[in-house]
Amino acid sequence: MSEYVTKETFEKMREELQQMKTVDRPAASRAIAEAREKGDLKENAEYDAAKEAQGMLEARIKQLEGFISNAKIVDPSSIDTSRVAVLTKVTITNLANKKTITYQIVGEKEADLKSGKISASSPIGKGLLGKSKGEIADIQAPTGLIKFQIENISI
Repeated sequence: MSEYVTKETFEKMREELQQMKTVDRPAASRAIAEAREKGDLKENAEYDAAKEAQGMLEARIKQLEGFISNAKIVDPSSIDTSRVAVLTKVTITNLANKKTITYQIVGEKEADLKSGKISASSPIGKGLLGKSKGEIADIQAPTGLIKFQIENISI
């Protein structure tokens, strides 16, 4: 499945992958070699820990490679702000409690609620996608149906 990301996020992931392949992977191999030199592998906790760390590193490398190969870079200048889309900022008002909040709709990898970034695949994100200013979005949440009015859409 494709994931929408900004160019900055894409570059950060490429840098992280490069770091893991060129620095972390050789360091993990050295740690295993050093632990192997310490004798009996059956009772060598240091060897087991080094092998486990290497396995976790390889899993993360594989995960990042898969993500990078499927990522779709979104150019903010090409986004139509007449409707809620990935990378738009949307200001919504909860019609039940009249609270207003602004979220940026992003891909799963960039989602960070503390920063006001919600995933396009989250219940709120899905419910807002495609809506335009003034529309009401009915969103099914675990606590029940929530109605949000779209106040503004921007980049």
